[in-house]
Amino acid sequence: MVRSVLIAALIGSAAAFTPASSTARGVVSLNAEMSKSLPFMPVPEKLDGSMAGDVGFDPMGLSEIQQDLTYARWAELKHGRVAMLAVVGLITQT
Repeated sequence: MVRSVLIAALIGSAAAFTPASSTARGVVSLNAEMSKSLPFMPVPEKLDGSMAGDVGFDPMGLSEIQQDLTYARWAELKHGRVAMLAVVGLITQT
């Protein structure tokens, strides 16, 4: 009796290492419309991959409120440079 329970447990645990079924291949086709960076969110309309580094990362939907994303890109560069200068100023001040 114990021997048969042990064999059944071993067979059940060995099932975890079997290859996945072919039904998972149908799910892959749904990923065509999903974001590369956040696979559970759809790709934003304006983030089409035309800009450098664009992988569809927009969890707050900020691309929807901008008329032109080039303005947002230049503003982000400007704010990043100002922040770097602020850090240099903080370090030299102390």
